Amino acid sequence: MIARILSAIGLMALAPTLWAAGALEGEVQRQPLNMAAIVMFVAFVGFTLYITYWASKRSKSAADFYTAGGGITGFQNGLAIAGDYMSAASFLGISALVFASGYDGLIYSIGFLVGWPIILFLIAERLRNLGKYTFADVASFRLKQKEIRTLSACGSLVVVAFYLIAQMVGAGKLIELLFGLDYHVAVILVGILMVCYVLFGGMLATTWVQIIKAVLLLSGASFMALMVMKHVGFDFGTLFTEAVKAHPKGEAIMSPGGLVKDPISAISLGLALMFGTAGLPHILMRFFTVSDAKEARKSVFYATGFIGYFYILTFIIGFGAILLVGTNPDFKDAAGALIGGNNMAAVHLADAVGGSLFLGFISAVAFATILAVVAGLTLSGASAVSHDLYASVIKKGNANEKDELRVSKITTVILGVLAIGLGIAFEKQNIAFMVGLAFSIAASCNFPVLILSMYWKKLTTRGAMIGGWLGLITAVGLMILGPTIWVQILGNATPIYPYEYPALFSILVAFVGIWFFSITDKSTAADEERARFYPQFVRSQTGLGASGAAAH
Repeated sequence: MIARILSAIGLMALAPTLWAAGALEGEVQRQPLNMAAIVMFVAFVGFTLYITYWASKRSKSAADFYTAGGGITGFQNGLAIAGDYMSAASFLGISALVFASGYDGLIYSIGFLVGWPIILFLIAERLRNLGKYTFADVASFRLKQKEIRTLSACGSLVVVAFYLIAQMVGAGKLIELLFGLDYHVAVILVGILMVCYVLFGGMLATTWVQIIKAVLLLSGASFMALMVMKHVGFDFGTLFTEAVKAHPKGEAIMSPGGLVKDPISAISLGLALMFGTAGLPHILMRFFTVSDAKEARKSVFYATGFIGYFYILTFIIGFGAILLVGTNPDFKDAAGALIGGNNMAAVHLADAVGGSLFLGFISAVAFATILAVVAGLTLSGASAVSHDLYASVIKKGNANEKDELRVSKITTVILGVLAIGLGIAFEKQNIAFMVGLAFSIAASCNFPVLILSMYWKKLTTRGAMIGGWLGLITAVGLMILGPTIWVQILGNATPIYPYEYPALFSILVAFVGIWFFSITDKSTAADEERARFYPQFVRSQTGLGASGAAAH
């Protein structure tokens, strides 16, 4: 079913809504074999493997492996962040949403984008000044290392796991659909490439894979949007008027409220997308690849510009698909449904505006998109295990760099094997909740602990631990009890928790838990932690003293 393909390409948070809206009907049909796509796919893989070889010659130390030695410029890092963030969900999924529902697709574009000002104004500079390799360096700066790093690492690994499964299944389905390869072969191929990028090239290779992918994706999407606008004489009024005439829903596509009718779910979804972005470990890790806080701020500025521009393009592409794909019988099956489902709207539009060669380019870019994301996820997961759990918790800060790197590379291989196994195991499952849950967990566990550790003097280890774990458990528990898992997967008649997204309640539980258990903590250790806030504040503003975590 198309719902499975939608889940697979990474738009997990959106699939239940589309399913309920009736946009996911019909069986998947494999596209005819596209030699142009295969040639470009092989060329991209070959080029990125060369980059990995080049980067491996320059990745000798832990700093090189985790953060590319801090030598990435603000502009390069902004482009890499955009490449890491603009997933297949953004490109194929949001275009499909606009194609199916029109104006309502903007709710997701805005949701994904609005988290970046929070990072720009509240997090980026302090994160860079206080941390070294992972955001746990910052969260544990003035608190107890063992407890906070364990919480942060667990939250990171859960987010990475859900995100990684989604992307692995997505890569397999996309290759199966576009290139005609067997699903299992496709998943194994992605897993091997992912491990190669991270194991041999570290952050430097991952960064350049993400930069190349971002340039390709922005170029391809710009060309598609340009051709769509050319078709309507560069007049948005004509674009919308013609789309209304061509769409089965008519004028309804220009009205909001068709996808998320329930206000609680709408607020929860918005909070998850907004605050979850500021708690994603693979995004936060990118701020340690630049030399100082000024470059970190530049990174967010450029990333926000690239991502905002991209979401404008997806809106044009979605409406263009209504005009050029929805009205063309060549892109439909015998039942009148779009071949490959609504998620293939952008791919079909590439064929409509640029022919088979451009279709091959866009297909290869869609695959490159997934590769760039899984490389970043794998690196952040490996860092959580090696730097936070092994070096800081098990070895209590006394691990040597060589051992830490060895653990990181072993973890990378284990994550690769695990990702392949889970990708195969989840092939036939409805995993629509995974990215939604990943954002909800990041917003409910990672973000509250991180933001309060930087801004709230009265935060204590006890408060952060209890509140953080409460947020994580609440997010997972409510998602299990909600309509996506409890009804659609487990087969129960009615959900115990009636809303699709848990973030509104799980974030509230996390912040209230952190606040209450911190202010009621009267221990001597809590007083010492509060006293360390001012030295931390000075360093967060100036970066003086060290670039790493506090030694205490």
